[in-house]
Amino acid sequence: MTENRHQALGLSDDTVLEMYETMLLARRIDERMWLLNRSGKIPFVISCQGQEAAQVGAAFALDRENDYILPYYRDMGVVLTFGMTAKDLMLSAFAKAEDPNSGGRQMPGHFGQKKNRIVTGSSPVTTQVPHAVGIALGGRMEGKDFVTFTTFGEGSSNQGDFHEGANFAGVHKLPVIFMCENNKYAISVPIEKQLACEKVSDRAIGYGMPGVTVDGNDPLAVYAAVKEAADRGRRGDGPSLIETVSYRLTPHSSDDDDRTYRSQEEVEEAKKKDSIYTFAEYLKGLDLLTEEKEKEINDRIMALVNEATEYAEQAPYAEPEYAMKYVYGE
Repeated sequence: MTENRHQALGLSDDTVLEMYETMLLARRIDERMWLLNRSGKIPFVISCQGQEAAQVGAAFALDRENDYILPYYRDMGVVLTFGMTAKDLMLSAFAKAEDPNSGGRQMPGHFGQKKNRIVTGSSPVTTQVPHAVGIALGGRMEGKDFVTFTTFGEGSSNQGDFHEGANFAGVHKLPVIFMCENNKYAISVPIEKQLACEKVSDRAIGYGMPGVTVDGNDPLAVYAAVKEAADRGRRGDGPSLIETVSYRLTPHSSDDDDRTYRSQEEVEEAKKKDSIYTFAEYLKGLDLLTEEKEKEINDRIMALVNEATEYAEQAPYAEPEYAMKYVYGE
């Protein structure tokens, strides 16, 4: 019999099923986007495949009514948990006028949605880190009780923005959660050529905050780490650095050929730990996910994805003049 780990974390059976469903929705949207890209219908995909457990586990540990998230470009699981829909993401992929992120101006993966406190990302990597720190400082100055949660890849953890943001948050004890989604590759550069230390979390001590490395294929382990970091931030004990270790199952983006820098055997080996399957196995071991339930969830998700694809494909593009709006003072 599988040990029930989620109950010890205060998570109900319904909640862990919802986590699984959100992970699966992110995967199915992502898979559909690759098909649309390869058939020439959308220009670009930057993938979340292999990282859904870390994203969804983390987002479920936050306060979805009050906390601010500053996601990086792969964070489909995070933004879906915080209220974005399959339709929202497809409108972005097709760059349509209704795209909630930017009205079709920016590439997919530049998430932003004011009503859900998803703060707009930009193309230079890691700029979201100091922004998260600034929002946490602003919240403190206004006497508000929220934490900010920001994510980035392990390649980003070598950028100046990460170090400056982490240092400032540490000095001022700000309620920020820094989560590094380590997927082993910064585009084509493997982790061992990026870091002299063993783990990204080893850097935390330099900024006076706790650092922890968890299994990024285990949504419950990530949930526990982020929940602890959020509680710490709310108590006024300052920021935390969490490193989730998983593997990027797809090329860096739809413009990348990963065969030039890693073997297919390595990728196939990593697929054995794919959280979509391992978390489903955990739920099946507790009789929470039967074959019928699994089929029902998958059918429901595929209907959502089909509907979102159809809607976004038919939706109108923005008028050309719209490109100038918000650029200059009216």
